Amino acid sequence: MKAVVLKDKVKMGDPMAPVYYEDVDVPQPDEDEVLIRLKYAALNRRDVFIRYGAYPGIEVPSILGSDGSGVVEEVGANVSNVSIGDEVVINPSLNWGDNPRFPSKEHTILGCPTDGTYAQYVKVPAEYVHPKPKHLTFKEAAAIPLAGLTAYRAVVTRGEVKEGDTVIIPGIGGGVATFALQIAVAKGANVYVTSSSDEKIEQAIKLGAKGGVNYKNENWSKELKKMSGGADLSIDSIGGDTFLELINLAKPGSILVSFGATTGPVNNLVMPRVFFKQMDIRGSTMGNSEEFVNMLELYEKHELRPVIDSVFALEDVDKAHEKMDKGNVSGKILLEIP
Repeated sequence: MKAVVLKDKVKMGDPMAPVYYEDVDVPQPDEDEVLIRLKYAALNRRDVFIRYGAYPGIEVPSILGSDGSGVVEEVGANVSNVSIGDEVVINPSLNWGDNPRFPSKEHTILGCPTDGTYAQYVKVPAEYVHPKPKHLTFKEAAAIPLAGLTAYRAVVTRGEVKEGDTVIIPGIGGGVATFALQIAVAKGANVYVTSSSDEKIEQAIKLGAKGGVNYKNENWSKELKKMSGGADLSIDSIGGDTFLELINLAKPGSILVSFGATTGPVNNLVMPRVFFKQMDIRGSTMGNSEEFVNMLELYEKHELRPVIDSVFALEDVDKAHEKMDKGNVSGKILLEIP
């Protein structure tokens, strides 16, 4: 089969490690595993971080890719939840463990060190294989798993979003932020966003946001406070000075959920602004199997569709990663599997 293989490790600060589009053996499923003939895979920033050596647990050689959809080709002797020919989507959050509050030490994500979805076939434990939502195409289904699960846990589990809540999501346009917007709107929240692109703000409004501001404006935080009235819940992947502004925008008793820090550490945090507001600041990442099922059910119930930025051929993975690395992305980038 054709696959995209990472063979080299690099140190942080080095150029991106190369990947190789080549023939490898089709994996053979064990008795509790499923072999899937993939139709599409989706990119996540994790994939680019791995190539830069900026992700823990890198092992080589590995096939990259966490997200994928396809058709069941073969099932192990003990598998009963899916059958050959089923149209499926994969939960990439493996071995979360029994405690829903945090993952076990054995928790991993599909696609390095476990061979992933940048390939014609992938084998996965059967418990992580789920029916593709009927209203979604294979392309749309492949776009959802990692980012959709991360967003669901951040908004619903950790964020405890309620109908009528005011939710602020900075940096709209990225994969997880867009999923968070869709999920919060589906839950009946009033969502406000920020972006450096007026076009991305307009797209967010089409997806259900009540409004947004361009953070290139000098007084964007004051503008957003006037527009929204302040946040009951903020969902942050940016960190840095944006995190400080979200604390200023927070209502008393509100929740701020962080799942990333693309602009780096938060400096000069004035703690009384947190404790006098009785705020909760919560970390979140990925999610467990129950949350993955609940996320799929939400997308099916409300007939939500992910935003697709672009589609590349599997062999053009370098072009796809370059586009993601430059950051001018609105929605998910997909790889079409030959």
